[in-house]
Amino acid sequence: MVLPSRIRAVAIVLALLSALLWSTYYLFVLWATPGARPSAVLFYPFLFGGVAYVAWAAALGHGRTVAALWAQPAAYLRAGLLVGMQVAVLASTYLIGPVDTSLLALIGDVVLTPIVVAYLLGIGRAHVQTSLFAAGLVLSLAGGTMTIVAGQRLTAISTWGWLVVPAVPICVAFYFLLTARENLRLPPSAVVGQTAIAAALGTALLAPLLPGGWAALGTVRPVPLFLLALTGVTSFFLAQVCYFAAVERAGLIIPPMLMTGIPVFTLLLSSGFLGLALPWLGVLGIPVAVTGAILALREESAPDPPTPSVGDAGVR
Repeated sequence: MVLPSRIRAVAIVLALLSALLWSTYYLFVLWATPGARPSAVLFYPFLFGGVAYVAWAAALGHGRTVAALWAQPAAYLRAGLLVGMQVAVLASTYLIGPVDTSLLALIGDVVLTPIVVAYLLGIGRAHVQTSLFAAGLVLSLAGGTMTIVAGQRLTAISTWGWLVVPAVPICVAFYFLLTARENLRLPPSAVVGQTAIAAALGTALLAPLLPGGWAALGTVRPVPLFLLALTGVTSFFLAQVCYFAAVERAGLIIPPMLMTGIPVFTLLLSSGFLGLALPWLGVLGIPVAVTGAILALREESAPDPPTPSVGDAGVR
């Protein structure tokens, strides 16, 4: 169905605000890195973001739901995907840079999420199967590939590092999909808050396997710790509040499409604050990716096509 214009506009604003907040992750992490080891860079954003989310859930009267989620196996799957997503994102940020990493995340949002939603959940399948939607996905993927290849950094990745490239989009797509589905049944504040706290605990347990280990968790200097706290509040609290609020209003396809804003915002922030530059091919890849997402978004937002008298496949 076609969303009312006001609801659609609010969802678009929320999704783009989420994209802007997510893009600050790369900036804060790279600023904090000289004074914090990777184990701490992974742990503290989860901790601060999770505490903020759980506090919000308690203020909304959802504290018991947070406690009940600890008994559900699916909660640990979501936490595992969140940890995997951030391990992959952090490794990718160090290996191939923030803009390339944000484009890998874009592929998870723009390419994988709609396909998984359509073919595993049966939502919006009629739109996903159209040629315009397919063209939009191809353009998004092509634009992301152009920017990543233009960086000419992938050849420096070691054998194990190549696992990072597919891990980013896969973990991004399935984490947000599973979380959005659970948010249909339970309060989002409780679901995401419990997931972030569980991810913090999981990262603490994994710390010995990460550079810095447990020792690094207690040796973070004040300024990097503040930046990591800011990362937690922006990326793991406010960004997710906006994202899942957009999903609640517009469904599981439109908000992921608008995550094309992440590489755009990341490029602007990286150029303005980190002094990073991209070759012309890389710069060109971003509008190509965004154009692809706009095409797919336009097709998804079109009126539902007529359906046969038997069944209602494709009707949302």
